Amino acid sequence: MMYHAYQAFSDFFEPVRWAAAWTRMGLDSGLARNGYSMLLRNAAALSELTVNTRLTHRRPDFGIETVMVGNQLTQVSEEPTEVTPFGTLLHFKKDVDTIQPRVLVVAPMSGHYATLLAGTVKTLLPEHDVFLTDWHNARDIAVEDGRFDLDSYIEHMIRWIEVIGPGAHVVAVCQPCVAALAAVAVMAEAGHPDQPRSMTLMAGPIDCRINPTKVNELATSKPIEWFERMLISTVPYGFAGSGRRVYPGFLQLTAFMSMNLSRHVKAHMDLYRHLLLGDTEKAATVRTFYDEYFAVADLPAEFYLTTVKTVFQDYDLALGRFRYQGRTINPAAIRRTALLTVEGERDDICSIGQTLAAQDLCRSIRPYMKRHHMQTGVGHYGVFSGNRWNSQVYPIVRNMILANN
Repeated sequence: MMYHAYQAFSDFFEPVRWAAAWTRMGLDSGLARNGYSMLLRNAAALSELTVNTRLTHRRPDFGIETVMVGNQLTQVSEEPTEVTPFGTLLHFKKDVDTIQPRVLVVAPMSGHYATLLAGTVKTLLPEHDVFLTDWHNARDIAVEDGRFDLDSYIEHMIRWIEVIGPGAHVVAVCQPCVAALAAVAVMAEAGHPDQPRSMTLMAGPIDCRINPTKVNELATSKPIEWFERMLISTVPYGFAGSGRRVYPGFLQLTAFMSMNLSRHVKAHMDLYRHLLLGDTEKAATVRTFYDEYFAVADLPAEFYLTTVKTVFQDYDLALGRFRYQGRTINPAAIRRTALLTVEGERDDICSIGQTLAAQDLCRSIRPYMKRHHMQTGVGHYGVFSGNRWNSQVYPIVRNMILANN
C-alpha cells in the first residue's frame, strides 16, 4: 500500500509540475525579451522550485564524453561489457592505444544510481581503464528474474573481476566496501588467478561498532522484522518489476534527507536566491546536484534486509562470522592484494575508524602493501567527489594502483 500511495501522489501532482515547467519556459522567454524584472524573476524562481520537487526513477547520464589523456583530448564511449537482470558491467572505453591499469569502480546499491560516482570516474579516466558496476532499478526487474541478496552482489563482483581479467584493481565506494572485501577474500582463499592487485575501500562500513553514526543507531534501534514490516513494499502494477518486493528509493532518500534536513532546505533557499538574482552559474550547480540526488532506484528487498542484518546489526565481517554461499570467509587469506583505506574527517554516514578496521582484518597483507588515509575537512561525499577528492585523495589512490600494477 505504501508504494501505491506514493505512486498515486506522484501521478496526481505530475500535471502541476508540467504546468510549472511550461510557466518557467514562458517566463524565461519574457525575461530574455524584457530584461530584469523582479516580479518575473520571482515567478520563474518559484516555478523552478516546483519543477525540482519531482523524483525521477531513470538513471541520469554520466555526461562524460571526452577526457584528456596526456595532451590529447580523447573520446569516451560507454560500452556494456556484461549485462545481467540486476546490473551492467559498464566500460568507459577511450579512443587511445595506451595500455592503462584496469580499475573496477564498485558503486553502492543504496537508493541512487551509479551516476553518483560520475565525478569519481571522470577523475580516474585520464590515467586508468575504468569499468563500473551500474546497478539496475529493482522496480524495472521482472519477478521471474529471481532474487538478489548480498551473496548475489558478491557473486556479481567476482564474476566481473574475472571478466576484466588478471591484474585488475578494485575501488569500492561506501556500502559495497564490505562486499568488495568479501569478494577478494573468497578469491584469495580459492587461489583465484584473477585476484585484484589492489583494493581501495573508501568510506565503507567494515565495522559499524566503531564511532556509530545516526545511520548505525537507526539500524540497531529496531529488530530486522520491523524493517521488513515497515520499509519493504511491493512494486505496483504498470512497471516491469510489478509484484517484486523492494525497499523503495523514495524511502531511502527521505531517510537521508531527514538526517540533514536543514542543509537541504538551505540549499533550496540558496537556489531560489540565485535564480532571483540571475546568478545562473551558482543556480546550475545546485540544480545539477539535486537532479542526481532526486534520481532514485529501488533496492531488492532481500538485498536490503540481508545488508542491514549482516553489516549493520550483527557486524558479521568484523566478528569473523561473515558467510558467502554457506561458507565463512577469511579476510586473512588475502596476501597478494594491496590495501588502501580512505575515510573522511567529517563523515556522518560512515565515521572515522569504520573503514580503517579492514586493515586489521587483512592481517596477512604485508605492511608495505597497506596504507590508510584520513582526509581532513570532508564529509562522506567529499571522500570520492569534489575538489579535495581530485587534489588530495585521488593522488593517493593513483599511487596505490601504480605501485601495484
